[in-house]
Amino acid sequence: MTQPPIRFEDGAAYERGMGAWSRLAGEIFLDWLAPPAGLRWIDVGCGSGAFTELLVQRFAPSDMQGIDPSEAQLAFARTRPAAGAATFQLGDAQALPFDNARFDAAVMALVIFFVPDPAKGVAEMTRVVRLGGTVAAYAWDMAGGGFPFHPIQAELRAQGIASALPPSVDAARTEALQALWTEAGLEEVETRVISVRRVFTDFEDFWRSSTITGSIGPTIAGMSAADLERLRGGVRARVEQDADGRVIHHARANAIKGRVPKS
Repeated sequence: MTQPPIRFEDGAAYERGMGAWSRLAGEIFLDWLAPPAGLRWIDVGCGSGAFTELLVQRFAPSDMQGIDPSEAQLAFARTRPAAGAATFQLGDAQALPFDNARFDAAVMALVIFFVPDPAKGVAEMTRVVRLGGTVAAYAWDMAGGGFPFHPIQAELRAQGIASALPPSVDAARTEALQALWTEAGLEEVETRVISVRRVFTDFEDFWRSSTITGSIGPTIAGMSAADLERLRGGVRARVEQDADGRVIHHARANAIKGRVPKS
């Protein structure tokens, strides 16, 4: 799996920005999965460990493995309070370093659009999960405008400024996820939409949260003051603000789960 087109220089900043969105979606996703405690899990593309920590806190895995291609993100993951119950290591989603049927469940949390060959990634998750085990994922609906930072990316494009996107954006569409899970031979495939909402105290709060980490930060850092102000004005027109000036912003992810056939 190639390195996502984002920077990860400040884990705490990430937690205030994308991390907060990720946790909201992750909680709903786990409510939907409703797994029993004590399972053997692999979190593929675990990144900063936010979803891994949710799993540890809520379902006390008997084995928790996190795999990611970014040592910077793994280093932050290892500082989390729940890190003692998990093992984090460098790895490729398209070639997982584990034996067949090693886990009870495999998950990709907001990752599948970063995998150059999503079908290979799903096949690898299926391979390392036991018969009857669960393979699941959720991902921001980037193609459908569900990404938390969509207003900024949309305004950048409207002003003719390139904004980096993951290599497999279309893989997050519900139809694409269904095809990937079916083609991997998984059964009892189900999908759902995850909708999340955050309220920011004002536009400045939204702007800081949305530009503090990731590919947007470097893009706007090189803009002139006039271009930056034009961008901010365009973004402000795209977001919802209430009578008190608070920004009420929604994001949307597509989720899927399926089971490895028992025979």
